[in-house]
Amino acid sequence: MSTDPNALSRRAIAMLKAIADGRAELRCSCEPDLRVDGLPCCDQSTAHDLARAGLVRATRLVAPGQWAPAELTDAGHRALGTFPAAA
Repeated sequence: MSTDPNALSRRAIAMLKAIADGRAELRCSCEPDLRVDGLPCCDQSTAHDLARAGLVRATRLVAPGQWAPAELTDAGHRALGTFPAAA
């Protein structure tokens, strides 16, 4: 998956926006699943691609199979065209 914003599908962009809004969770595993607003995402393949591309990650380390809030990485913010607030 390209991290170029012009190469991302509308679905991938919508998933990144939900994560940026704090509405998503990842199930920690080698292929993390995504939940948005408590519901399983309809396109887990794209969720896996976003994680493999380094655009999203869990906010904290949890046991395999457990859910953790999702966040955008710096690359995810760049791909979405947003930038994290300075700490």
